[in-house]
Amino acid sequence: MQKTLWAYSEVATAVDAADARGPDITGAGIDSRLVEPGDLFIALTGDPGPRFTPTSRSDRDGHDFVAHAVARGAVALMVHREGDYRVPAIRVEDTLDALWDLGRAARRRLDCPVVAVTGSSGKTTFKSFAATVIDGFTTSGSLNNHLGVPLSLVRTPRDSAAAVYEIGTNHPGEIAPLARLASPDVAVVLNVHPAHIENFGTLEAIRQEKVSIAEGLGPDGTFVGPVGLAGDFAGQALTFGVGSEADVRLVELRGSTARLRAPGGEVQCPVPGGGMHRAMSVCAVAATLVALERPLSLLERLADVDVPHGRGNRIEVAGVTVIDESYNANPASMAATLETFAASVPDSGRRIAILGDMRELGENAERYHAELADLCTALDGVICVGDTIRALYDRLPQGQRLGLARRVDRAFAARCAADLAPGDHVVVKGSNAVFWVHDFVDRLVEALSTRP
Repeated sequence: MQKTLWAYSEVATAVDAADARGPDITGAGIDSRLVEPGDLFIALTGDPGPRFTPTSRSDRDGHDFVAHAVARGAVALMVHREGDYRVPAIRVEDTLDALWDLGRAARRRLDCPVVAVTGSSGKTTFKSFAATVIDGFTTSGSLNNHLGVPLSLVRTPRDSAAAVYEIGTNHPGEIAPLARLASPDVAVVLNVHPAHIENFGTLEAIRQEKVSIAEGLGPDGTFVGPVGLAGDFAGQALTFGVGSEADVRLVELRGSTARLRAPGGEVQCPVPGGGMHRAMSVCAVAATLVALERPLSLLERLADVDVPHGRGNRIEVAGVTVIDESYNANPASMAATLETFAASVPDSGRRIAILGDMRELGENAERYHAELADLCTALDGVICVGDTIRALYDRLPQGQRLGLARRVDRAFAARCAADLAPGDHVVVKGSNAVFWVHDFVDRLVEALSTRP
């Protein structure tokens, strides 16, 4: 039997709705396709109005999917439209405002350490690492925007021993209100790269946006960031990095094992997936442990952690090793992936990269793509997908050019699979809209497993 997450009356009180009787609620969701029995279904509209800047706006309305949610097992609803509902419904003025109100109520009832993380890349990986190390609650996937953060709070059990949330942005002014909502005890900035720079204008503007996560900290909170960034925060801060000035320092990285120096001594610990970028995430986790006055020996728990899907997980199929980095990309994360791929793949078999456009890079987009050519010199071949990435393709030697496509589909996945041989290693990376939303890696794996 599932544990109660919310009493119906608690939800009604939190959103200032008329008190009424209803069933206990064991979960919460905003997508009718993902509703599970016992859930509260919150009917949102596809356009949040001027309050937020979503990746896309639509005229869809969650109220049109209430019947589907109920059919899947929703036992209660939160709505702002009248209707003939088959289950108890909490009526509010605006369901998005109510979601945030319920998120605030969820945060108030937590009596445990809360960690929030932002950065241009690595947020979900850090969240997975940190939650494992501190035995904290976290949600799967990248629930880091104006919907995902309050929903993550709402889904957090009240008796959690700790909680870890990620906060993202693609426009100025988004992180601070989300940070205030999450009200973390430790606020972490992993890195600052030119992701979404088209919407910010300058790297400095992105830096300011990331550092605004500190606005959610209370007087006893701790800011964790790379050396050179934490100085912007006037309160208690801890730094991580490779230099001797870092509070938590990466002294050595060998394969998937790191040696860290931190207040309290040195420690060796696993780096799931390997690579300098993930080692920096482990450093940030170590700094979080220091901030929470937890022992660094807890980092040993990372030995049992896999990197999240789309962030470097390895798939072995038909003799081919597929490294799935398809969730998203920016120039820095693309460089880190290509460097790690070139250094870690054995000499046997070919090194093939399937690379997609990096979106929202503004007027320097072609330059950012072309500069990747220097990172591809150790590869045996490159397949490019998109429009802007042609700037990279045109700079590659003829022998490295294995194909250029505008978009992915099943036929494209089949063509890629046909060109791969047992022993090959292939990495897939590009912006979210290029590969991830089209399930390209799943299609590639399926094509590899079913080819003659």
